[in-house]
Amino acid sequence: MEYWKVEWHHDFTEEPVVLFSEIGDDGYEIRKVQVYRDGRILKADEAHEHALIGLSEIPVGDIADVAAQAEFSAWVISKCEFDKLWDQAVWPESASPS
Repeated sequence: MEYWKVEWHHDFTEEPVVLFSEIGDDGYEIRKVQVYRDGRILKADEAHEHALIGLSEIPVGDIADVAAQAEFSAWVISKCEFDKLWDQAVWPESASPS
């Protein structure tokens, strides 16, 4: 199991700016948290996907490949750090934009 934090450097107002992923040994996301500019923190897992947030349909690959792209900063974080964000996040159906 691995936990990632990825900052996405962009100017899109409706897209997340930070993504957190729990990644299984097979390379697929198990849980995901997205943080938005407006303060929303949304989460998804296999049973709770939404048009705003969903799990990757393919293995995520290597974090070094993500970090090598100019629009991203990426690093591995602890399970504890991921779980803290997971507990703060809400399911998309319960989120309303500010």
